[in-house]
Amino acid sequence: MTRALLLLIPLAGASTALAQPGAVFKVQTRLVEVYATIRDSHGRYMDGLTRDRFQVSDNGEVQPVVAFESNASRLSCAILIDTTGSMTAVLPVVKNSVVRPVDELRKEDEIGVFSFNTALSRLEDFTTDKDAVKQAVLRTRAGGATALFDAISVLAHDIAPRLGKKAIIVFTDGDDNASLLNARAAVQRSKKAGVPVYAIAEGDALKSKMLLNELKDVAGMTGGQSYEAWKTGDITAIFQGISEDLQHTYMLAYKPPPSPGSKWRTIQLAVSGLKGAKIRAKEGYLPE
Repeated sequence: MTRALLLLIPLAGASTALAQPGAVFKVQTRLVEVYATIRDSHGRYMDGLTRDRFQVSDNGEVQPVVAFESNASRLSCAILIDTTGSMTAVLPVVKNSVVRPVDELRKEDEIGVFSFNTALSRLEDFTTDKDAVKQAVLRTRAGGATALFDAISVLAHDIAPRLGKKAIIVFTDGDDNASLLNARAAVQRSKKAGVPVYAIAEGDALKSKMLLNELKDVAGMTGGQSYEAWKTGDITAIFQGISEDLQHTYMLAYKPPPSPGSKWRTIQLAVSGLKGAKIRAKEGYLPE
């Protein structure tokens, strides 16, 4: 049984229904996006850093940064809620956990609401009307099977071409039971899309070491984080923490150097003039 909630917040496939018109990069010119949060030695976010402070390397070679979004840049947020049958008991808690962070977003941030069981549905198009967003979330009902890995893969590819900052938040309480893709294939496709994934495991998911490792893998490789919610009260606190984290995220982009084959390429990010700072960013990518 699987319950999953995905909250997608643009930081910069199998389907392109969510892509912005005119925002698709051609394969030969597609940029590599690197998302990062910077904290000082006391764990406090370091905001206001300028583009010239950052240096990004691809397989050890420094690359020119061609696009930069600071922590103050506008967010375009897509909330995707798993409405499968296994969500029946926990869905009210999940709804409240999503609604609260919505108020923490800035008035200029756009939010879209989507749901899935075996197919993706649009519940509310991108809007700055937070009341409309909340109503769309609260209207969701549970029923059907769960294609968790298909959803992660499809959405990662759908939102990858969008301009600005992006992220995916996944809430799950167990293994997938309806996907055509397996976990490994979904993780590989998510890595290639490069969108940060925040994964939250709860319930039976905490009993599956394999699932926890898969979620931790895709989160770490894309620059997101994985969490474990051992009690219901943890869910709201985790979502609020992720919402705050996304408000302090930087995005850098560079043109990937020519790369024969499709082997994993490592990314190293450095910030000048910082001592004891902790940098969290995606670890690499798979070339197209």
